[in-house]
Amino acid sequence: MERSLRAYGGILRLIRLLPKQTRSYYQKYARENFVNYREVSGSDSMEELLQRTYNHACWVLKKV
Repeated sequence: MERSLRAYGGILRLIRLLPKQTRSYYQKYARENFVNYREVSGSDSMEELLQRTYNHACWVLKKV
């Protein structure tokens, strides 16, 4: 759980790099996904989920 909270905090810090008009959308998106996936069990699935999260965040930052 601690690792996922750190990942969530990292995503929120990355969202601050986005333009103001898009921040609220991505903050809500990140929160919804964190709540949906907080019950993930097993280290393999957590690793995969964190990697997908990181890749998606990089894609969004390059897009903007």
